[in-house]
Amino acid sequence: MLSHSHAIFLEVAQQLSFTKASQALFISQSAVSKQVKALEEHYKTGLFERLGSSVKLTPAGLKLYQKLLLARQLQQELHQEMSALSPDFAPTQHLAIGASTTISLYVLPPVVSAYLQRHPTYQLSLKNRNSDNILRALLDHEIELGIIEGIHKVSNVTYTPLLTDDVVAVCAARNPLEHRTLSVADLLSTPLALREAGSGTLAVLEEALARHRIKLAALPVRVRLGGTEALKNFVRVDTCLAFLPRQAVLKELASGELVEVKIRDFPLRREFNFIQRKGTENNAPYRDFMQFTRHYYSKRA
Repeated sequence: MLSHSHAIFLEVAQQLSFTKASQALFISQSAVSKQVKALEEHYKTGLFERLGSSVKLTPAGLKLYQKLLLARQLQQELHQEMSALSPDFAPTQHLAIGASTTISLYVLPPVVSAYLQRHPTYQLSLKNRNSDNILRALLDHEIELGIIEGIHKVSNVTYTPLLTDDVVAVCAARNPLEHRTLSVADLLSTPLALREAGSGTLAVLEEALARHRIKLAALPVRVRLGGTEALKNFVRVDTCLAFLPRQAVLKELASGELVEVKIRDFPLRREFNFIQRKGTENNAPYRDFMQFTRHYYSKRA
């Protein structure tokens, strides 16, 4: 079993911030600092180099971090094997999951609620970042399971389909664009508001443009915004056209606050995929969560 101090150290090492670690663990920053200091006294060496508001691992800290990642994996495997041998053995499970913005905000909340009701001894932390950063968090062992938009073709990652979603062009109600059907060529003269680089939504748009031999740089992009909600809030009050996941704008389209703008011969569909590091696919709690999530949405298809 990882000690409390070691678990806190792991979070600081992953976040490289005492403040972010305390927020993730729901404990005070002073409590985090106290536990890390106790470890440094135990090992008789510094584990972090303080750099103003951020930190970086010392050589000793990096060695401890690498070994604790292995120890955590062994602990998970032990719990899995002991649970199979003894049904009464039900340790608290901590699931570390990451998902891209659309999935975190609009796809996972009802699933997580239903899943935790079924597993009252489980605890789950969900990191919300864009697809590129979720993939990086998986490879850096910050999370054990990710859900992202599209496939990023990384050789040591396993991809498992979850569901598909449309990306739609939308504008504010009473925008002159609302009654028009555009051609792809019209995008070259239409002011746009788009997501930031690394966004799965943006990647789908770039791929679709490439099929028409148009580069993203050729479009009149007025603003780029980080996050789906920020982009929605902007396009509500502006005249730009935006591309957003249908899952993210269902309520706004139903209320008439936003209007879908049709673009001829320009389908924008993308897959949501689970991602795991190869070799971790049989980790029981995460495999169970994947099966539960896929079943949850298959019933709503």
